[in-house]
Amino acid sequence: MPDFIRVQLIEDGIAQITLDRPAVLNAMHAPMRDELIAGLARLDADADVRAIVVTGAGPRAFSAGQDLEEAVAFEGEAVAAWTRHHGALLASLRALDTPLVAALNGVATGVGFQLALLADWRVGYPELRLGQPEVKVGLASIYGSWLMSLHLGHASNVAMSLTGDLIDGVQGQALGLLNDMVDRDAVLDTALTAARRFAALPATPIRLTKARFREQSQAGFDATCEAAVRAQNEAYASGEPQRLMQAFIDARRAGKRRG
Repeated sequence: MPDFIRVQLIEDGIAQITLDRPAVLNAMHAPMRDELIAGLARLDADADVRAIVVTGAGPRAFSAGQDLEEAVAFEGEAVAAWTRHHGALLASLRALDTPLVAALNGVATGVGFQLALLADWRVGYPELRLGQPEVKVGLASIYGSWLMSLHLGHASNVAMSLTGDLIDGVQGQALGLLNDMVDRDAVLDTALTAARRFAALPATPIRLTKARFREQSQAGFDATCEAAVRAQNEAYASGEPQRLMQAFIDARRAGKRRG
């Protein structure tokens, strides 16, 4: 059975998770979500792990978001099940007592962007592409718009959520979404340096501070999870996600044949 994430322990109490589906830009599907949920929980329970870095395999992507090949086929109860599974992944990231650093080595969109927003520190590069393009494939931006509300002003959130347009790393840093911006080939090393800073701090106040941030936003997250189920059920009932996703998949396949 293939593994869709790689976990490795690095010196100084650092663990690294690599999203490992480079052929599809590290897009998320159910097995990858399950592996990531389980892997994060294992590392968080390991007292020897004092910080975690997450990055993407390959030269092109951190994660391009939801795997459309999976999502285009959802029907009936599968829509709600997928939406809740998505919420469970976000909940597993929120539950971490261990500091999480996102090394954004390539495009981070949709759930990939959401994963980055849930990290405690984000490292990117000027040409990085970030955003929430869900509306362009017929989905409501529910999880993403709520997570952006924790980071952005309302006008910027509305602009990104309703247009689905991506921003680059320069814009992302100006909006406060990136903590460090470096050359692309320095992203991972810079993220590891940030992780070592976290790992050198006392664990108890880190844990308690992260717990307080969770408490402050838990009611909003819970309401968002329920709203996401309602919204995506209605979106799929309209037929728009299936039509738009299939058109995107067909165009991508045609491009590969021409290439």
